[in-house]
Amino acid sequence: METSETTAGARRGGRGARERILRAAVELFARDGIHATGIAKLTEVAHVSTRTLYQHFPSKEALVSAYLQQVESDLQGPVAVETALERGDLSARERLLELFAEDPAGSPRAEVVRGCPFHNAAVETAGTMPEAAALVERHKKELTARLISTSAEAGAHEPETLGRQLAVLFEGARALSTSLNDARPFRDARELARTLINQATGPT
Repeated sequence: METSETTAGARRGGRGARERILRAAVELFARDGIHATGIAKLTEVAHVSTRTLYQHFPSKEALVSAYLQQVESDLQGPVAVETALERGDLSARERLLELFAEDPAGSPRAEVVRGCPFHNAAVETAGTMPEAAALVERHKKELTARLISTSAEAGAHEPETLGRQLAVLFEGARALSTSLNDARPFRDARELARTLINQATGPT
């Protein structure tokens, strides 16, 4: 005989539970932060039981890692600006500048500048989640490598130097915009990027 407890358990788990948990993590980690978001809040927003959450994600670190993989694959999400480097309708030089074309908030009407979820996760976890830290490091290294290869395609005399400089500028601008809750540092970075690119690709 089915009890009210088992019925409630089925309603709070069931098909799509993993996706609901991930959606809740994306929403809450961005809005409230990783540490401030407890399991109780996650289960409430995802409409799952604590048992169901742990069946899909045996630890909070596992959930944080899955969250980072989720935002990385979301072409409309907070790392979407990085896809500028893959655009086939722009020259290499234009792709480098396009990386700095959008406000890091993702929308000019956003009330809070969220910044890079990978950077935010690295700061929040501060070495306490090695798996998540490895994902952050891999993502940042891959971004730098893409900047270096795009710099070479743009004709930079020293593409590794330019790529690394643009990586520092991009990451620094996003971090400062987040700290100040102001998109202007990110927009200012575009003009600095233009100067760096001009110097790197001009006459030797």
